[in-house]
Amino acid sequence: MREIAGAIASQIQSDQSLVGCRLPPIRVLAHQLGVSKNTVTAAYEELQSKDLVESRGRTGLFVTIRQGPNLTDRLGVIGDGKKRVPLPQFKPLIKIGVTSQGEDKMIALSSIFIDPKILPKDRMTACFKSVLKSPGLANFSDRQGFLPLRKKIAQRLSKRGISAEPEQIVTTVGSQQALDLVCRSLGSGVIATENPAYYVGKALFQMNGMSPIGLPIEPFRGLDLGYWEKVIAANRPGLVYLTSNFQNPTGYSYSSQELTHLIDWSQKYGFGILEDDWGSDMLSYSEFKPSVRALGGDNVLYMNSFTKKLLPSLRIGYVVGNEQTVPGLVQGKRLSISAVPMLVEAALFEFLDRGYYDAHLKKLQQELDTRYQNCLNLLRTLMPEDVRWTSPGGGSLLWLECPKRVVIEVLVERLKARKVLIQPSHDAFFDKPHLHGFKIGYALPSVKEMQTGIEILSEELKKEF
Repeated sequence: MREIAGAIASQIQSDQSLVGCRLPPIRVLAHQLGVSKNTVTAAYEELQSKDLVESRGRTGLFVTIRQGPNLTDRLGVIGDGKKRVPLPQFKPLIKIGVTSQGEDKMIALSSIFIDPKILPKDRMTACFKSVLKSPGLANFSDRQGFLPLRKKIAQRLSKRGISAEPEQIVTTVGSQQALDLVCRSLGSGVIATENPAYYVGKALFQMNGMSPIGLPIEPFRGLDLGYWEKVIAANRPGLVYLTSNFQNPTGYSYSSQELTHLIDWSQKYGFGILEDDWGSDMLSYSEFKPSVRALGGDNVLYMNSFTKKLLPSLRIGYVVGNEQTVPGLVQGKRLSISAVPMLVEAALFEFLDRGYYDAHLKKLQQELDTRYQNCLNLLRTLMPEDVRWTSPGGGSLLWLECPKRVVIEVLVERLKARKVLIQPSHDAFFDKPHLHGFKIGYALPSVKEMQTGIEILSEELKKEF
């Protein structure tokens, strides 16, 4: 007993960082030391008699908090007697803007998310219940992705003329991880992307130590192809990352002619292409529009996601490569998350296999078309003359361009005071912004909320005229 009490007392007196720590329960220490519980009980009573530990009822015994001359004068010891561990050296935080999610009773006019009321929660729940009854869930996840799901994705892509085999597909935690895996696997540190860019992607490039180059998007006039080629020729990027449909934040979709030029330049200047096609399923008759991969072959990296179109919390995306690029992508995935949980992938496969996804897309596209037309009608009716906006033809967002005299930061605060949220896009630009406005998302607000939000936006804009 005395040996146990003495050893604990010696450790407590020599190490102030133990102050406030709980001792092991009697039965645990007795088991570890191979002695009786009575022996440990007697040792603990000895420590209590010396005021080295104190009882806190059912919570247990804790090292007594004491004040002594050496408590605060030791290097690395803070007020409660704990040793202060040096902070790890993190990279500086990269500003990535704000989000309109999580604000109660606010009308979010810049969100690209879809109204949860039109998402297939009940059918998705049924698929999860079905999968949970499957005995195969005890197996480990496939690091590349649940094979039946990859087969189903490949079938769907092939119907759109997109070259894809199950062996070329890697599932990811949303499209953000797909983008991250490509960045980690790149041999070149220079990547070209749209300006304004998908701002979280832009920040991801910077955090990965890459040098992103901006290629200006002009949503009202189309691309300045001559300038794009000049920038690409001067900077020689290893990869061009673009969003082929409904680019965030402008809502711009590329023409087939523009994509063909990009493919020609990739051969001329030797860069790869990563196509983000997140918005294609939101567009009615999207199967008739060719993707970059369909035009440029299977060297084009292609990424997409089910996240926003099914359930935001589902977080399943994928990237399509070829036999040269897939091994590096799988290795990067294995090192970062090992695998996407098979339960989630199996439930998504079930959803696709039952035909639920196609039925959902048909209703979703009709609803988004209705909300898009409603948004355009409101803008035509209520906006001041000097305000203009893009007409993306569908999807979930458009760009609203304001006169220069409108101070966007002031407008944000005025709208927020009236329970309307817009998201400035300053962080999405390289250098000085060549557009002066913000995105309008019409997929999340209800028809009534959209009307209220646009009416308030119109009133605040007219104060600047």
